[in-house]
Amino acid sequence: MKTSLIKKTARTFFLVQAVMLVTSCSNFLNIDNYFDDEFNIDSVFTNARYMEAYMWGAAAMFPDEAQTIRNGYTPGPMATDEGFNGLTGSGTANIYHGMDFANGKITQDFLGDGSPNLNQWGKYYKIIRKCNSILQNLDRPKDLTNSERLRLEGYTRFIRAFAYYNLLVDYGPAILLGDEVVNTNEPIEYYDRPRATYDETMNYTCEEFEKAARLLPSPQDVSTLDFGRPTKGAALGLVARLRLIHASPLFNGGPVASSYFGNWKRKTDGVHYVSQQYDESRWAVAAAAAKRVMDMGAYKLYTYAKDDNTPELPAGVTSDPNFYDAYPNGANGIDPFKSYSDIFTGEAVASINPELIWGRNTTYLNETISKGSFPPSMGGWGRFCVTQKVVDAYLMDDGRTKEEAAADGYYSETGFTSEPRNFSGYPLNAGVYKMYANREMRFYASVGFNEAVWQALSSSTLNNHTAKYYYQDEDGRGGVTATSPNYPITGYVIKKYNNPMDAWTGTGARHIQKAYPIIRYAEILLSYAEALNNLTGPHTVELDGQPYTMSRDKAEIKKAFNQVRYRAGLPGLTANQLNSTPEVQKQIERERMVEFLWENRRFYDVRRWGIYEETEQEPIRGMNPDGATKETYYQRVIPSSSSFLTRVVDKRSVWVPIPRNEMRRLPSLDQNPGY
Repeated sequence: MKTSLIKKTARTFFLVQAVMLVTSCSNFLNIDNYFDDEFNIDSVFTNARYMEAYMWGAAAMFPDEAQTIRNGYTPGPMATDEGFNGLTGSGTANIYHGMDFANGKITQDFLGDGSPNLNQWGKYYKIIRKCNSILQNLDRPKDLTNSERLRLEGYTRFIRAFAYYNLLVDYGPAILLGDEVVNTNEPIEYYDRPRATYDETMNYTCEEFEKAARLLPSPQDVSTLDFGRPTKGAALGLVARLRLIHASPLFNGGPVASSYFGNWKRKTDGVHYVSQQYDESRWAVAAAAAKRVMDMGAYKLYTYAKDDNTPELPAGVTSDPNFYDAYPNGANGIDPFKSYSDIFTGEAVASINPELIWGRNTTYLNETISKGSFPPSMGGWGRFCVTQKVVDAYLMDDGRTKEEAAADGYYSETGFTSEPRNFSGYPLNAGVYKMYANREMRFYASVGFNEAVWQALSSSTLNNHTAKYYYQDEDGRGGVTATSPNYPITGYVIKKYNNPMDAWTGTGARHIQKAYPIIRYAEILLSYAEALNNLTGPHTVELDGQPYTMSRDKAEIKKAFNQVRYRAGLPGLTANQLNSTPEVQKQIERERMVEFLWENRRFYDVRRWGIYEETEQEPIRGMNPDGATKETYYQRVIPSSSSFLTRVVDKRSVWVPIPRNEMRRLPSLDQNPGY
């Protein structure tokens, strides 16, 4: 959001710099330093240009949404079972806050080093205060037309709602300020106020996104030059995400909510912060919120047409009678590898990609994630790992699990391939471990494994490199270039954000610009399917005055879910699966894990489903980095790293703690449970 929102107003950036004098406080209470003098801030609202620059200045305070790994603002993939890296330490030695979070090192006194870190509570309130100041003064600039005023109000409400969104998902219940601009120089009693409940925070945040959506432009009306600015679709898409979270077991009564939050009550009045009463209608609201985005007609899954390089669909699939039909009714006629990979590699132009409901151009994907994954012998770090659990989650190309395919030898962990392959521009060597053969296309698009090819085609002198992660090999542990911790400790790295042209070394080395998908249409489809699947009867709910009647409609679940599977070149749900609510939920959980790998959804998904402790208690495994030969390397092991051995599974890890200095200023403020 930072770059995508601000670069469009570069001509007025000097104005932003002028007014940034007013943002030196650490939280919404400590506001004495907001103004050098009242005249400076008062002058911000004298004309339209100044006010707009001030608004984008508030947006500029958000961290880069892609920045989920190194110096991240949120725990991110490395706080889950999908990501890992071998660089560890304590205190100032570690800049991977997700690792610190998973290891139990994040406390109310330490929220990570570097900038940004997990101490973002105060920053979000600074953004909220700036937005409230704008909303209070919208009528002051005399050169603002009515349409311009409404446009500024829409953006400002979205920015404020997005601040509350970040507070909600990472910290839980917030202190709701409404439109209040907190005064300066008041006694402490004026500033002391408790947190709202989780339901109150959720409803307020969603209502603010709803108000913003009424004023923001539709995606069809936005110029490609304004890519990154929020639209009506972005606001409604985030409502759909939040409503699904609100309906999920952790926050919707029942045994999971009771286990985590049954004893957590507000000390000022004894009210439960998280409701202990189950409400099935929340699933209907979540389904309606997703359906509303689908009905906009502005979005669809990105696809790349089948060509001569596209592999044929596997023969003999009988589980889904529609599998061989043309997409979107089946998996035929598209290239499943490029249809998925192009979204992340920069091949698909982000500004016109119909799948991106909201995204932003960012250098972080190249400068950090790409470099962190690239083989050390090619100038990378080689340490941004995915786990064996992720590899095992990918289906075979015929839609079977690896366990199902092992019965007839289609999947094997014995032996190596005898022939090379080249499909959709992706080269696969001969001699590759059979575990990696015959897998679905998203696996090849997302995971870098031992003896995978890194094309680096922009370099004329160092390209088409086969990464070898064996012990003391050039890209493995103890190798000449892969000095500790620069090697893949699990044997796998995230390759999803690397373009075949990307190179770090060699003549002509360069990178393709990429966009980070904050929310994309595949999420809406899977959210719709999940919400419908959890209904046991019909419910009529209302969104922004529009009634929606929702029920567990198997045809609707199938249609939404299968679009994502077909785009990946896989068969859809079977009739038996559709007849079982638990089985559909199981398929959705697997699908979200692989579809949104390293897109910062897994951290929140396993928590809202109430399976966080279950998923995190499984030891993280990978291949054996101490294996120097094929026989010794290809073994499932728990690598000998203190980071694996000290991961802490605790109910408190649902949220980041509120910093202690914030707690000290507010006697009525309750800390998150467990801290």
